[in-house]
Amino acid sequence: MGTNIKIAVVGLGYVGLPLARLFATKHAVVGFDINQARVTSLQSGVDTTLEIDDETLQKVLLKKSGDSIGLYCTTTLEDIADCNYYIITVPTPVDKNNRPDLTPLYKSSETVGKVLKKGDIVIYESTVYPGVTEEECVPVLEKISGLRFNVDFFAGYSPERINPGDKEHTVEKILKVTSGSTPEIGQKVNQLYQTVITAGTYLAPTIKVAEAAKVIENSQRDINIAFVNELAKIFNLMDIDTHAVLEAAGTKWNFLPFKPGLVGGHCIGVDPYYLAQRAQEFGYHPEIILAGRRMNDSMGDYVASQVVKLMIKKGIVVNGAKLLMLGITFKENCPDVRNTKIVDVITALTDYGITVSIYDPWANPAEVQHEYGLTTSVEMPHQKFDALVLGVAHQEFLDLDLSQLQNSNSLLYDVKGVLGKGVDGRL
Repeated sequence: MGTNIKIAVVGLGYVGLPLARLFATKHAVVGFDINQARVTSLQSGVDTTLEIDDETLQKVLLKKSGDSIGLYCTTTLEDIADCNYYIITVPTPVDKNNRPDLTPLYKSSETVGKVLKKGDIVIYESTVYPGVTEEECVPVLEKISGLRFNVDFFAGYSPERINPGDKEHTVEKILKVTSGSTPEIGQKVNQLYQTVITAGTYLAPTIKVAEAAKVIENSQRDINIAFVNELAKIFNLMDIDTHAVLEAAGTKWNFLPFKPGLVGGHCIGVDPYYLAQRAQEFGYHPEIILAGRRMNDSMGDYVASQVVKLMIKKGIVVNGAKLLMLGITFKENCPDVRNTKIVDVITALTDYGITVSIYDPWANPAEVQHEYGLTTSVEMPHQKFDALVLGVAHQEFLDLDLSQLQNSNSLLYDVKGVLGKGVDGRL
């Protein structure tokens, strides 16, 4: 590759920052984000998402933008004007009706379009349905820049595979799928990622193939989890321990090790809707994908109903009972609260007249309040509760003496199936 590479990473969240930090070990990188508070924090060497430790981040930080190897973080558009690779890593959520919301992609494409120059390459990493890059984003780039696609500028797609909170499978250790808008650009994009991805790369034949590959990764996982969630519902009716069944079945070499649970987060609970929407635009109603989504989206209410049934069996008065929810992030040992399904459980429990307190040492109370209107605490409460629900398997909870939060007849329900003996119920 040439020596004049300068990369702009647009969007410095859970996906963008680790990627920008990694590229900054070999290239000049400008990290751009519209969130001034986020950029200010990063400029001081602190990552509030905890994906990058402060020492690692500070090793690559630059005080000003330039051609030096390293990372400069900014909210100023002019700072990315001299870059020749633009990597867009903004979120792709769904709206309240589970329809794809491409607003962040449109806005970030407008931003890049304002500084796009001849010869530049724009690479998208956001999870989308097949066709979004070339049919939705590229026209925005053309309109704003006045340049012609595949003549003046080019595009690529390399789906993110970040697993928030995972310190073992970090970005450079996960094989990277790449693609380009022409065969030559595909090679260029692939070579760019090869400079930092130690696990290797896989060059897909087209952008649409790469987009489709990403969206089915999480759809497949969603469907598998939906299957074991349905098994949990069946075996609970039969008074059979689902986890014991899965452990026995898992002795076969090709049995897939999925567990029942709440499916939240920015990927698995969202991406299947992108594929389903696209399929419906082509006149096909995706039966299995949407059935899996319905099953997984129903699990918050199901968990709440199971907790209430067990409370009644123990003689606990449900209306007015005090319950402590242990954890509100979408997964363990991670501060990410995006699309967390613990909120569904809390909403359903509240509908039963239960007073729910939330303790999560990982979640930012201000973020939870802003996103969900819920009050959380990072400090363990000093009182006893009628019921405890382990919603997230943070290490702090596994090390906690739960008896200090229980009275003589408290219910203990384990959503994650990690507490072992002494629980009254588990999913």
